[in-house]
Amino acid sequence: MEEGARRRGGSEKATDGSEQPAEAGVGLKKEIGLVSACGIIVGNIIGSGIFVSPKGVLENAGSVGLALLVWIITGLITAVGALCYAELGVTIPKSGGDYSYVKDIFGGLAGFLRLWIAVLVIYPTNQAVIALTFANYVLHPLFPTCLVPEGGLRLLAGVCLLLLTWVNCASVRWATRVQDVFTAGKLLALALIIIMGIVQICKGQYYWLEPRHAFEAFAPVDVGTVALAFLQGSFAYGGWNFLNYVTEELVDPYRNLPRAIFISIPLVTFVYVFANVAYVTAMSPQELLASNAVAVTFGEKLLGVMAWIMPISVALSTFGGVNGSLFTSSRLFFAGAREGHLPSLLAMIHMQRCTPIPALLFTCLSTLLMLVTSDIYTLINYVGFINYLFYGVTVAGQIVLRWRQPHMARPIKVSPRFFPLLYQLFSAFLLLFSLWSEPVVCGVGLAILLSGAPVYWLGVAWGRKPPALLAGLAAVTRWPRSCVGSCARDGAPDPAPEQLEPMCDAGPQPHD
Repeated sequence: MEEGARRRGGSEKATDGSEQPAEAGVGLKKEIGLVSACGIIVGNIIGSGIFVSPKGVLENAGSVGLALLVWIITGLITAVGALCYAELGVTIPKSGGDYSYVKDIFGGLAGFLRLWIAVLVIYPTNQAVIALTFANYVLHPLFPTCLVPEGGLRLLAGVCLLLLTWVNCASVRWATRVQDVFTAGKLLALALIIIMGIVQICKGQYYWLEPRHAFEAFAPVDVGTVALAFLQGSFAYGGWNFLNYVTEELVDPYRNLPRAIFISIPLVTFVYVFANVAYVTAMSPQELLASNAVAVTFGEKLLGVMAWIMPISVALSTFGGVNGSLFTSSRLFFAGAREGHLPSLLAMIHMQRCTPIPALLFTCLSTLLMLVTSDIYTLINYVGFINYLFYGVTVAGQIVLRWRQPHMARPIKVSPRFFPLLYQLFSAFLLLFSLWSEPVVCGVGLAILLSGAPVYWLGVAWGRKPPALLAGLAAVTRWPRSCVGSCARDGAPDPAPEQLEPMCDAGPQPHD
């Protein structure tokens, strides 16, 4: 890990001792239009959860009516958070999402810790779980009376990852087309569920939607269980911030970033709410909670010989989810390398294809390693708390930036002004309840996060590294560069030495 060298003309040595081209290198191409931007948001939010297990909210809410309210309120809060990220995305127009914003506002250490937990656990484990879900639904028809062999699951999940990594390395356009097609597929499947629900309502099957029955509690409800319902709902909307990871590849980001959010978040909220409405027209709350795959049970009840559509829909949904996660998380690692927080090799871009091939290969490799780990789900539990902690920290950064630099250029400014504070209160509510209900799990997550501090000091903040170490780093990165084809560094300017300092303490900015 090293800070990138600044270009001052001619070839210059980076701190890893390698020669860097002085001229602007090949940059990420702006190939993501409005439709593809919506596909990234919708495709990353809607995974397998709404098909397989939307029962977490219902189980904790204790009634159908309260569960539907939780889905609606959580969708509105998610929209508020996404709008806050839209303001940050055009104020600090760099790929990398919340990592870039936290680093620029609060300093290098805060940004590195966000990157550390993402690289180490969050994205490799999430992608591995989605790929395993895809493999399970593809192979299940071949093993109708028994569990799918674990080895077969992991092998097919690995093939899925390798195939989609190849697509993403080959072309940004191919990757976005795959995302568009599979997002459309999952929306069509959900539209079928919603239409079947409407048909059920027209037939008079709306017992659990009548007000006197909708709020009829089938389980004890208190503040703790309602908080858990909101936490489950927030997990279901995860992925709403992924478009910010690819800001530099958006066509006209000042218009398309907020437009994609305005279209996608209400669409997902509508789909989530009405899919759950449809489920309870065919199943009682008890049947829904007892099902291991709600959409499959729904299809068996209402679709007859066409019930096979539901498991196929889950497989397509998860395949698109793996593609979207690979596409966006590789840009996060690319951005981290460009800022000097990861090896400079990951900031390389293929000269002809304009794709960050090293970052994509690193993402794929880290996910494949997770596939051979038996404790994937445990790791996800440990760092889920940290993910939401950084959502709150990022929106807090928006508030700090408004206060410290009120005249900074902001092509978009979220109004009303209390929106960031509203999201902060909701985030604090979830975090405090998580700490109260699962202190050990949250404590382990914090320990994993803080383990990045000494790594930051050794790899980034320690400026006077021994020449032998720099020469070794240069030798290690030189061979892989030649293996991935002709690559050049991204043309965006490298960070200045003062990048370790937060922008809010650095005085007026050039674009103030």
